[in-house]
Amino acid sequence: MSSRLIDHSEYAFIFDMDGTLVDNMGFHAKSWAALFEEHGITENADEFLHKTAGKTFWETLPQVFGDISMDRMLELTRWKEDVYQKLFEPHRKLIAGLDAFLVRASELGIKMAVATAASPRNVDFILDGLAIRNTFGAVVTSADVSNGKPDPEIFLKSAERLGVKPAFCIVFEDAFGGFTAADRAGMKSIGIASVHTVDEIRANSNVIAAAKDFSSFRPEELIDLIS
Repeated sequence: MSSRLIDHSEYAFIFDMDGTLVDNMGFHAKSWAALFEEHGITENADEFLHKTAGKTFWETLPQVFGDISMDRMLELTRWKEDVYQKLFEPHRKLIAGLDAFLVRASELGIKMAVATAASPRNVDFILDGLAIRNTFGAVVTSADVSNGKPDPEIFLKSAERLGVKPAFCIVFEDAFGGFTAADRAGMKSIGIASVHTVDEIRANSNVIAAAKDFSSFRPEELIDLIS
């Protein structure tokens, strides 16, 4: 079907944030490593980040700190995110090609949302720090869901807020848990290879395209793939 015959306003792009809108996962790993060192925990920060990607802080922290109160989890999270933001702020920018991609998608009338397990504070740090919040018709964070990825809740809630059927949504992700969550939500995925390789990402059955960044993607061509 030609993209000229498609009503693009019936479709939606749903973006993960960390590792998808911005290439920041290495900085998160460094801040986790600092937190572990501060508390004498012997845990590989890179491996921990990979296995917990897409999960909320109340799902991840007990894995290394045990049965702790929500207040303690919030305290640890604030400490870790203070380190992360200080490290990443000098490098804070959109992944290559994303600025033009968002402009073109907006011109076509494609609805867009952010669906991230990040805290509202970190979402503000990225979306407001890069002045892109108004690009998105919905922003769903860890504060809005009961279960992180690979549960589909965050993507289904994003589609609901945009008023778009799940089958008409494309998810942009960098993590395997996100691809699984999108599949469970009945959505196809586009992979951004900021952490995993393009070949590793393409091994996921519901991933319809993958690249290092957004430079090679055209919104109307991606919509054609699911229309």
